[in-house]
Amino acid sequence: MNRFEIIKIVGAFLMSVLIITVIGQVGNLLVEAEELEENVYTVAGTEEPAAAEEAAAEEAAAEPALGPTGPLEAAAEPGLGPMAPLLAAASVESGKKLARKCALCHTFKKGGPHKIGPNLWDVVGADKARWENFSYSAALASVGGSWGYEELNSFVAKPGTYIPGTRMTFNGLKKLEDRADLIAYLRTFSDSPRPLP
Repeated sequence: MNRFEIIKIVGAFLMSVLIITVIGQVGNLLVEAEELEENVYTVAGTEEPAAAEEAAAEEAAAEPALGPTGPLEAAAEPGLGPMAPLLAAASVESGKKLARKCALCHTFKKGGPHKIGPNLWDVVGADKARWENFSYSAALASVGGSWGYEELNSFVAKPGTYIPGTRMTFNGLKKLEDRADLIAYLRTFSDSPRPLP
């Protein structure tokens, strides 16, 4: 290969880089990108450090932390309890729609397999960490107790706040009515559903 051919190859490469750069700049001038006010879906643990700290400070100011003791703390929390009146009027159909989020990580079928999360068949009233063939987080396994209506309400509201250290990365359902609908739907997955409170 002579020197003239090498110069042609290098020139062609540089011309390609120049053309791509010019096209990119023209494209940026023609189309103005709009930033979203907030992400459509937030994956836990991916927030910017400053945003995460700010969000944590806002949450701490808005709602004091709940512990795994459940109903008594949940009842004192605005928007968290008690569930009885809402469960009586809950929409199982609405809960079915909300459960699509759960179906990404859980199954609901009797004898169904576990996914990322455990099977939720007959979860209402069941012991926490009840499946021997599922590896629960140490935090959830150490809590003990059962999934009563108020416990499920607190957990679904903000899993990481109710049981710090849980591996469940779901951000929670903010609306009390949505949680009641979801819990009413989960209640249907049982041979003998637990009585409403």
